[in-house]
Order: sequence, then structure tokens, then C-alpha cells
Amino acid sequence: MPTLKVTLEYDGTAYTGWQRQPNQPTIQEAVEAAVRSVSQTAIPVIAAGRTDAGVHALGQVVSFTSEKPLSPDEWLRALNATLPEDISARSVERVADDFHARYSAVRKLYAYRILHRSERSALERGRAWHLYGKLDLDVMREAAGHLVGKHDFSSFQGHPTDVENPICDLQRLEIVLDQDIVRIEIEADRFLKQMVRAMVGTLAEVGQGKRKPEEMKQILDAKDRRAAGYTAPAHGLYLIDVTY
Repeated sequence: MPTLKVTLEYDGTAYTGWQRQPNQPTIQEAVEAAVRSVSQTAIPVIAAGRTDAGVHALGQVVSFTSEKPLSPDEWLRALNATLPEDISARSVERVADDFHARYSAVRKLYAYRILHRSERSALERGRAWHLYGKLDLDVMREAAGHLVGKHDFSSFQGHPTDVENPICDLQRLEIVLDQDIVRIEIEADRFLKQMVRAMVGTLAEVGQGKRKPEEMKQILDAKDRRAAGYTAPAHGLYLIDVTY
């Protein structure tokens, strides 16, 4: 059967994450329902990453196989006619039979958005973490430099988890300011559970003067979640891109 690769964009606000759960609205359930509607067959869909409740995506990748004789363009139109309004298929491609949305990925790019101003925003509600007061981006960047590279990121891993290998190669961590939005871009070969949100929360504490930048090395060495800082809210996080 042909293997299809679909790139999705979604607003995660109304969902309890990607992974299917009983009696809970999930992205996976909605996508599989759309695929079932188009193909008239129950087909499991595999995602590049299991985003948490409230997390958004601009470039989530999923794969599945189907015997339905549709071209990629026909699949794209049919899925978008069936998916709920807060989930959109951006592209559909036919790929090699051995393609796997999760295991074929070589790196992922996440972005976290912080609204840094005193007034709350009507438009950014549910789209960015609202922080006001002191937030020193220069010391946050200094702290971020200690996290780049191949490390054991156990101190930034949420629990419970069944992951046996906590080693990740964090290739890029950049902090940029666009008017009143602080955008933190993090790219790595793989990520642990809630790793990005834990790093962002800890970096925010550095920016607020609650921690020193050089503490990042001590936090990594501790290999203990209690050593790191706050877990930033899910609604500021976006899965931007997956590289294969």
C-alpha cells in the first residue's frame, strides 16, 4: 500500500494533546477520523512527535498507508474538507514504504513565544505565555549557550516517562525579540517529555534574575528535574518543522 506523509498545522487549545485518549478530544483522534472518512477504512496514523495538551503545530508530520486510489492533491483537498477548523493539512506527499513519521526524523524545531509587556493581549491569549516585569534577554542567551550540545537532559524531563535514553543533541537555541514577542527557537535531534517547556521556564527564571546563567551546567549535571525551574505553559509552544 502507498505510504503518505501529511504535514499538519493545528491549534492545540481544544485538545488534550496528540495521542489518542479515552473520552478526550485529541489531535490523533480527529486526524484518524478524517482519514477514515476519506478512505472508508480505519487506519492508524503515526506522528513525528506527541505534542502535549494545548501545544500548537505549524509543521507536525504524520504518516499512514492507504489503498484509496487518490492523488496527493486529492488527499489534501479531501482531508481539509473533513478535518475540524482548528486542524489543517498543509501538504500531502507519497513517500517510500519504509518512511516512518517518528523514526525517520533526524531533527525537530520547536518555537516558544513569550508576550513580554505589562498589558494582557486579547489576540495572543492561548498563543503566548504572558510575562511582565524584568526579563533580561542577554543573560538568557548566555544561559542558553550552556545548553547547546549533546547532553543528558534528565533535569528537563517531565514525569512520568518510559524513555530510557535521556541524551539529546541540542543543535540550536536562539532567543530573538520581535516587538513585544520573545521567540525562543530550539532545534535538536530529539526531545524528552516537556523538555522545551522546562528549559524555557528555567531560562525565564534566569531572565528574571532568580538564577545565574552559569547554573545551567549544574542543572544538567544534577540529572534531576527538581534542579531545574518552572515548566512553561503549554500554550506558548509550537512544533515548527521536522527534518528527514
